[in-house]
Amino acid sequence: MSNTAAIAHFSARLSFETDVSDVAADLLAGTPGLVVVDSRSRESWDQGHIEGAVHLPTREIAARAGAMVPKDAAVVTYCWGPGCNGATRAALEFAKLGYQVKEMIGGFEYWAREGFPVETASGVSRRPVDALTAPISGAACAC
Repeated sequence: MSNTAAIAHFSARLSFETDVSDVAADLLAGTPGLVVVDSRSRESWDQGHIEGAVHLPTREIAARAGAMVPKDAAVVTYCWGPGCNGATRAALEFAKLGYQVKEMIGGFEYWAREGFPVETASGVSRRPVDALTAPISGAACAC
């Protein structure tokens, strides 16, 4: 394998993937045009979701995205977590519709485990930071 192939591979991944801390930073900064899409079921959404996310299950994207997500949006999709490829399938559906899209690696699991805000019908809360997923000091991992 050549360095050229590795550079192309990792560059492509960074073009189409983002992580929970980068999404959290973009939301906090109010990045214009960012739309975070939860592609899970209604039951999963009700269990908890990223504050401000749009609920659009994967099977409904083709039919409903145009009415719910501006065509010039920077879309970030997420599902449950690293053991689930739902966000990948959702990102594919948005790409087929011509959207600029990235998949949030780690999904909702790592969002919650890293202590970012989780919204339910009861309001917004934060779980304690899991030391296995993020620095408990609150400082960035500097990766």
